[in-house]
Amino acid sequence: MKWVDPEAVELCRQNMISEKDSDDMSMIFQMFGDSTRLKIMNALLTHELCVGDLSALLQMSTSAVSHQLSNLKRTKLVRTRKIGKNVYYSMADEHIENIFRMAYEHIKE
Repeated sequence: MKWVDPEAVELCRQNMISEKDSDDMSMIFQMFGDSTRLKIMNALLTHELCVGDLSALLQMSTSAVSHQLSNLKRTKLVRTRKIGKNVYYSMADEHIENIFRMAYEHIKE
């Protein structure tokens, strides 16, 4: 029989996040799991861009870029601003930038 430290288990139990929060965090990390989405986020950390701008920058079809932006918007990682017929995308907030930069710094160690 394995020994269990009940105090350690209880301490961890008290600090566990909810199932819903765990699912929501999982969705965010899934967005960071695709190199195209990472490239889009990297660009949007520098400047607000529309689909055409991102398509030219990444040398991808507007359809492919739009699909990825839709995923990022669904998970609230990007926000939009409409001017006339153009929709401009930017990163939603500094939290996402911090996650991106921390991951980048980690791989550069």
